[in-house]
Amino acid sequence: MTEETKAATDFGADVFGEEAINKYLSKDTAKKLQATIREGKPLDPSIAGEVAHGIRHWAMDRGATHYTHWFLPMTGSTAEKHDSFLELKDGEPIMQFSGKNLIVGEPDASSFPSGGIRSTFEARGYTAWDPTSPAFIKRHSNGATLCIPTAFCAYTGESLDKKTPLLRSMQALDKSLKRLMKLFGRAEGHAACTLGAEQEYFLIDKGYWKKRPDLVLTGRTLFGAPSAKGQQLEDHYFGTIPDRVISFMNDVERELWKLGIPAKTRHNEVAPAQFELAPQFEELNLASDHNMLVMDTLRNVAEKHGMKCLLHEKPYAGVNGSGKHNNWSVAFGGRNLLDPGNDPHENAVFLTMLCAVIEAVDKHADLLRASVAGAGNDHRLGANEAPPAVISIYVGDQLAEVLDRIENPKGAKHEEKGSLKIGVDTLPAIPKDATDRNRTSPFAFTGNKFEFRAPGSSVCCSGPMTVLNTIVAEAVDRIAAELDAAKVAGKAKPGEHTAAFHVALQKILQASLKTHKRVVFNGNGYEADWPKEAEKRGLPNAPDTLSALAALSKKENVSLFEKYGVMTKRELKSRHEIFLEEYANKVRIEGNTALDIAKTMILPAVRAEYLEVAKAYNETDSSNVKIAIDMLHGQMTELGSGLVKMKEAIDYLQDALKNYDTADTLARMAELRKIADSLEAVITSEKWPLPKYREMLFLY
Repeated sequence: MTEETKAATDFGADVFGEEAINKYLSKDTAKKLQATIREGKPLDPSIAGEVAHGIRHWAMDRGATHYTHWFLPMTGSTAEKHDSFLELKDGEPIMQFSGKNLIVGEPDASSFPSGGIRSTFEARGYTAWDPTSPAFIKRHSNGATLCIPTAFCAYTGESLDKKTPLLRSMQALDKSLKRLMKLFGRAEGHAACTLGAEQEYFLIDKGYWKKRPDLVLTGRTLFGAPSAKGQQLEDHYFGTIPDRVISFMNDVERELWKLGIPAKTRHNEVAPAQFELAPQFEELNLASDHNMLVMDTLRNVAEKHGMKCLLHEKPYAGVNGSGKHNNWSVAFGGRNLLDPGNDPHENAVFLTMLCAVIEAVDKHADLLRASVAGAGNDHRLGANEAPPAVISIYVGDQLAEVLDRIENPKGAKHEEKGSLKIGVDTLPAIPKDATDRNRTSPFAFTGNKFEFRAPGSSVCCSGPMTVLNTIVAEAVDRIAAELDAAKVAGKAKPGEHTAAFHVALQKILQASLKTHKRVVFNGNGYEADWPKEAEKRGLPNAPDTLSALAALSKKENVSLFEKYGVMTKRELKSRHEIFLEEYANKVRIEGNTALDIAKTMILPAVRAEYLEVAKAYNETDSSNVKIAIDMLHGQMTELGSGLVKMKEAIDYLQDALKNYDTADTLARMAELRKIADSLEAVITSEKWPLPKYREMLFLY
């Protein structure tokens, strides 16, 4: 069997997908389960027992001895509690897995973040089977476990995870789009959101990683002078992938393919030792789960290759950070609503959706910014090709002109092209990919999808996508309500519309653009004048996590999530508290780690170098040959001054940590790093206690 044949054969082998469903379930049960998976129909509870029996047989045939409800708690990672299939019946061992085991689990919820939803003594939590994300096998060095994707909630029914709000937001958008599409004469259909999550990451030799307490404990280097060569030559991007990394990537892809994850693209990223993996588009909920598995797989396979995979947003200062580009689109009845149409009517649908997204992003830019807030992303946003913290939309020049002509159909600069009217042939044909790429835009239209570039590399996709679905649902709802109120729909055959319909639609979109087109920015987001221009336009600018998270407590935002049934006031408040606590804890861990490294590693190294130079100075001073004494005196002065400055910076950082002041802690850490990094340049390499950037950034 060739490698190509084996890869094709292995794809989805560890997933209870369509092939396994048809093999291990009866025809009737398989049909009912597939209806839930494909069409979002409610699960028929009567099939749970047979499905559980079939999944167990399939899993055991694949080598599994245990099962777990796999879920996404508010920690931002995954969680699992393993139970064996083994049970005793009349003293005899049997392998069993019931419908109840499949549908509901009761993990101890006491130690998961809840933001006040439940107290420690209220430990019970429930996991509920999500049949739209297929069960899969997770392999270990000695065995395998059946993983059942689930939602996680408190005994009160309130969400304690990142999956539940996402599923709710998908339902909300589905409902809004059904309302709008009905007005467009579309047949009854189902809205399907899709996601392609491009994952950036760094690799480092495990030997170097072990010698960096900051990387081990925080995921980023808290100290480190720049390497003489970084990314200045731009020779790493799309360059030849080193054999060691290719071997790692091949193993990663094989593991992902077995899990049914369509890993498609791999390449060198901009910074040295930085890489990217991109999958094909999948249904949103599945894609979000798959991205969590991608991150797990990257970390696990790197270990086998003697490396560590760094998923922190900014592992190294002075070079590009890592993001997770969320390519989002939405279809209805199998047709992508963000794909320009082949006729005026289809273009009308496309432009309506485009305007709805623009309205949503402008109205709720603060929520989108909050959805990507985090201690790691604070170091990335706005630096080295990451998008700025100001949320704006890039649509490209051609679409910008179309939007301008909708807003000002009789504008003088468009007279030579004629007035643009929606739904008639004067609307120019829009190419399938009418935009260039803009790496400086946090939210860019790229042909038939929007690319949300602001999420950091470690983030769970569910959070940002929950917000995006919800705000777009609101905008779609508002447009549908105005169209409905105009009483112009339903007067033509399905798929056709009267002139009155298009006139009403044009007025609605025109009014929306007049208010919300300010968020469209096709320029360079790195320009120093852009934040000033954004302020003039009235766009919010939350430069850090603390200011960004304030959006979660705004009355209008709470009302939005409650209106669409995505999160209750208490669920949203809990997330606000969890994110604030997580931010404070991460900064505190970084501060204490920096303090420990400075006191026990860097300061002793500087002191040892100082004493050695001082000894050489004294010996030279007492000798007859004093040709180098001035140089030694200069070195001694520089090192002595560095020792004093470091001690002062350490004391200041200790005070900031004692006062639990996150802003001051970050400032004091930055000052301490500045001093330490300058000393790294004058201490002999043998004495410097930490691997240097020039060593860590280059994999051979």
